[in-house]
Amino acid sequence: MKEIKFDFNNMLSINVGNVHGVEKDDLLEMAKDISLGHNHLRALAQDSRNRINLGLEWMVLPYQESRVVSLIKKLGDEIASKYHNVIFLGIGGSYLGLKAAQDALASPYYNEFTKSRDNRPRVYFEGNNLDPDTLSVLLKNLNPKKTFVVVISKSGETTETKAAFISVEGWLKKGAGKNYGRQIFAITDPDSGSLRKRVTRENAKDSLSFRSLPLLKGVGGRYSEFNMGLLHLAVIGVDINKVFKGAKDMEKKCSSADYAKNPAYMYALLHTILYKKKSKPLAIMMPFAEGLKSTADWYVQLLAESLGKKFRRKINVSRDGVEEWAKDNSSIVNVGRTPIPCRGTGDLHSVQQNNIEGQNDKVVTFIRVEKFNSEIRISAKGDILSQKGFTELIKLAQEATEWALVRELRPNCTIILPEVSAYYWGALLFFFQMATAFEGELLNVNAYDQPGVEGYKNYMYSKLGKPGIPKGIVEEINNNPLKKDQNYII
Repeated sequence: MKEIKFDFNNMLSINVGNVHGVEKDDLLEMAKDISLGHNHLRALAQDSRNRINLGLEWMVLPYQESRVVSLIKKLGDEIASKYHNVIFLGIGGSYLGLKAAQDALASPYYNEFTKSRDNRPRVYFEGNNLDPDTLSVLLKNLNPKKTFVVVISKSGETTETKAAFISVEGWLKKGAGKNYGRQIFAITDPDSGSLRKRVTRENAKDSLSFRSLPLLKGVGGRYSEFNMGLLHLAVIGVDINKVFKGAKDMEKKCSSADYAKNPAYMYALLHTILYKKKSKPLAIMMPFAEGLKSTADWYVQLLAESLGKKFRRKINVSRDGVEEWAKDNSSIVNVGRTPIPCRGTGDLHSVQQNNIEGQNDKVVTFIRVEKFNSEIRISAKGDILSQKGFTELIKLAQEATEWALVRELRPNCTIILPEVSAYYWGALLFFFQMATAFEGELLNVNAYDQPGVEGYKNYMYSKLGKPGIPKGIVEEINNNPLKKDQNYII
């Protein structure tokens, strides 16, 4: 079987010059950091205590037991056979991972054509924003008796998803009758949280009501597609075992200590050098495949939330080897590349102008697909496009974009996918996760927390009167209101 390849020629000085490209000495200077990062990641991966406590349990998700996969497949098939529509409620990874999977692995226009989705239910995503128009239109046009709802939330308290769930539950209760709870499924913390308490209470009254699956300990939302996303894969008919096989094969490849043989390490290493030494803080993710645009969106969360950190990481190790990570308040670093999602070829007529002639502060990552699931050949005669296939044209466009960037000394790289399939998509996601984890080691930040996200949540919770918010946070909000001078609003 062909492998995913990582082509980094255009990140090197031999192609884009020594001012903007990586030189051999740059790599040699990183030797100690590479070794330390690898050894640390491998030690964490082999210790379940640290994987769970620190948030690295995603590393072993592709190795889940076959009985778990069989159970989820059975659940997915059951839902698909009974309902015309399924609404998934979630935000962050609980939305982006599912959307990425659906766009990559289901048929284009999945909801529009019954045959394209093999008679499986339409799938809709909500709970990822607070725009009232989208949810209200959806509920006005769906039949509650023919609709199944899956809510994904660790705590059950995230405002966007909670608001959507309360609204959808009321809609179901009114339209589907007293047993509406049998049309609700929760993926949540196995032990705690308001959603888990609700599941336990409702399930005790009716075992078919508010059924659930656990969000596994030690798996953060942006790393959790191979946990919370599995039921969605089963509903739309994707072979989970193939996804896991791709992820497992990539995990083995990305376990090598030799960065020259480890594509995830090389990806992280080259981007770190270009960021720290060559002033390239912007990361353009540009797949040349329409179905992978949402995967680029998923990557944006993965990179931004994992590595955009204010403080350096401080590691404390107990006598028995258990690690605790804390913010090093004495070391403010404000690091992290800024990811920007694009797609080829559409954005060649917009963002690419800035990539070529704007500030040279970017690195473009292309995702190139070698073989598509179908082909269209142009039949017109007497034209430069005559007898050309769309596959040939999109590959040529990607090659042309590389060339144009190199001519302007703009670093870029290409991830080459043999095809977009369950196997290769699973491998691609694991590659990005491992690359992000290793980049976290090189930057010495905690790649698994997201303290910067809490600011807006705390402000909203305080204004909404949520109980239990620490007094210090409430005082900070009340003592530092937004300042709005009407002279500056025109």
